[in-house]
Amino acid sequence: MKKLILETTAPFQGLPELVAYDEGLFAKEGLEIEWADREAGVEKKVEAHVTTPKGVDPFASHGKLLEQGKADMYNACEWGNYCRVQDTGQGSRQLGRRAIVAYAAIVVRPDSPVYTPQQLANRTIGVPFYFGTHYIALHMLEGFVPREMIRLCRAPNGSRYRLDALMRGEIEATTLTEPHVTLAEKKGCRIICSAFFHGTEVASERVDGETYAAFNRAVREAVRRINADKKAYMHYFLDYYAKKDSEIAALKVEDLRESRLVVCDPAPIPLDELQRTYAWLKSWGMLEETASPLQLVNMPVQTRAHVAAE
Repeated sequence: MKKLILETTAPFQGLPELVAYDEGLFAKEGLEIEWADREAGVEKKVEAHVTTPKGVDPFASHGKLLEQGKADMYNACEWGNYCRVQDTGQGSRQLGRRAIVAYAAIVVRPDSPVYTPQQLANRTIGVPFYFGTHYIALHMLEGFVPREMIRLCRAPNGSRYRLDALMRGEIEATTLTEPHVTLAEKKGCRIICSAFFHGTEVASERVDGETYAAFNRAVREAVRRINADKKAYMHYFLDYYAKKDSEIAALKVEDLRESRLVVCDPAPIPLDELQRTYAWLKSWGMLEETASPLQLVNMPVQTRAHVAAE
């Protein structure tokens, strides 16, 4: 058995990996999985004065343990991972797209005067910089308002913390993932816009093509099982939080929408999308030290691993 240390992952961003672990699919491929808690010691407060990712540590949660040599792999949103591998001190690179296509929504309080995305112009939206719910907010909003009218501030990673900040009135809107989108709706909050987004797997140089191919074979089988019966796996979204959150524990599986759970086989990052994502991040003042998007992916391992996993 080859040991692989993964940073912890929530169902909205890593359900197939959690299923592969729980149902023995990694072990079947000869992988011993150990989870390392990336959330230990992470600050959970709104910082309204921080309005740009400039100067914010991209390794505040995702990638933190890998950079310390305490984990081999992590998955996170594709945009944030481009930035993390630019700044890595451990030679980490992206190896391809993860299996889950995450769902996120911008929500406002029940008493908010905002009903459409256009009305979010110049309103304070709390996002966790370098996380998917930061970048997806930019993508959604720039289709409705000029870039200079998009006003973000730093809010904690973890949708529960941002939902609480929203309800306390610390921010005017925020981005959430499941099951907290459902919880927000239960509280009367309104979804203003929503979208799906990709994430990628990032690994240190210790993960070779054979190991990543075995990882992907296990995940592909988990994807097949989830797609065969989504309802049977929706409980993961509740179970992950229920012991520490009574409001989540009070939700029922029937409250969750299966349409918000989208999984597909892990795959290489398409070159045209790689280039467009790179250019888009550059346009927002990120990736200033990266001359080519090809520097951000371990292309040989990505190619060998995905072919071997098929």
